Amino acid sequence: MLVLGDSLSAEYGLARDSGWVALLQQRLAREHLAAEVVNASISGETTAGGRSNLPRLLRQHQPTHVVIELGGNDALRGLPLDMSRDNLRAMVRAARGAGARVLLVGMQVPPNYGARYAQDFQALFAQVAREEQAALVPFMLAGVADTPDADRNFQSDRIHPLASAHPRILETIWRVLGPWLKAPAERPTAATKG
Repeated sequence: MLVLGDSLSAEYGLARDSGWVALLQQRLAREHLAAEVVNASISGETTAGGRSNLPRLLRQHQPTHVVIELGGNDALRGLPLDMSRDNLRAMVRAARGAGARVLLVGMQVPPNYGARYAQDFQALFAQVAREEQAALVPFMLAGVADTPDADRNFQSDRIHPLASAHPRILETIWRVLGPWLKAPAERPTAATKG
């Protein structure tokens, strides 16, 4: 399994092996699911960077499953949503073209970005997942960033979750990832994109 993400998956500001990706590897072992997790996440990564790096990573690791957790830095930089959407779509297609199943992990931005931008940004993940028939976690930080006492879940920058929040992040992702891993893979045909 290849995880392609940004600082939220790269353990920014955390002790090694305390982020959700490391916890995922432990969970897979407990569930007796024989899968190796390759964390190719890079702090500061954008969808453009992920799109550029993905072909090499697919060749190098030949994953059967790819988790794409990118887009947050696009929003922080105010990059055009169409560009982010195109990059996500291209990554999903590249991974599927290499024979991997794809899970897209969605993100949201704070309301100070403007209601319209925030809504459109959130919607682009669902749109790409629907159009490309990828699995979707709608909001990676559900139960972490959207609670009344959310500040206690974050490092001082108010962007990166504390290690104590990463088990919750994993639970949010596992709700989709667990059943997805256990379901039989479809064979792609001319008629389906399974």
